[in-house]
Amino acid sequence: MLKAKNIDARFLAILLIKPKSLSKAEATRLVRGVKFAEVADWFITYVVKKHPDHGGLGEEWIQTDQPMAALAGWKLTYQRLQKSSDGLDLSALLDRIESEAESAAPETQWTMNFALAEIGIHYPKHRKRALAIGEKLGLYRDWPTVKGCTSPYVPTWVSEMVSRQS
Repeated sequence: MLKAKNIDARFLAILLIKPKSLSKAEATRLVRGVKFAEVADWFITYVVKKHPDHGGLGEEWIQTDQPMAALAGWKLTYQRLQKSSDGLDLSALLDRIESEAESAAPETQWTMNFALAEIGIHYPKHRKRALAIGEKLGLYRDWPTVKGCTSPYVPTWVSEMVSRQS
C-alpha cells in the first residue's frame, strides 16, 4: 500500500489505513518501508498515534537505527513528553540523546532534538542537563529563524518557552 511510487498515492493510502486493524508487526513493517520524512510524518499522525499500542511502538522504535522507524519512535516520545513522563525514564532518554544524536540520521536527529527540548521545557528537574546537552550538541545553532519564531537550537528554544510559561 505504501509502496506506490506516487507520493500522493502514499498519502491517500495512509488515510485509508485503519490503525486498530494493524498488528504491531504490520505497523513496524510499514514504517520501515517509508522512504520520505513527510510520508513518515503522515503515517505517525494518522495511523500510529491512533494505534492501540502506540506507546509500545514508540519505545520499540527508538531502539532501532532504521531512520524512519527511529524518527517515528522519537516523534511519539516527544509527543508523549508534552503530556506526561509516566513510564518514561527521562535520565535514560537524556543519556541516549547525548550519546546517539550526533551520529543519528538527520531525520532521527531532528526528532531527538524535539524530545530534548520537551524535556527541558516541561521537566524542570531535568532542565539544566537538557540545556547542557543542547549546548554540547549544538544542533541547529546557526539556523535562521523568522521573527517571532523560536529557534530549534535547544538552549534558545527551552529558554524562550520557559519564559513564556511565567
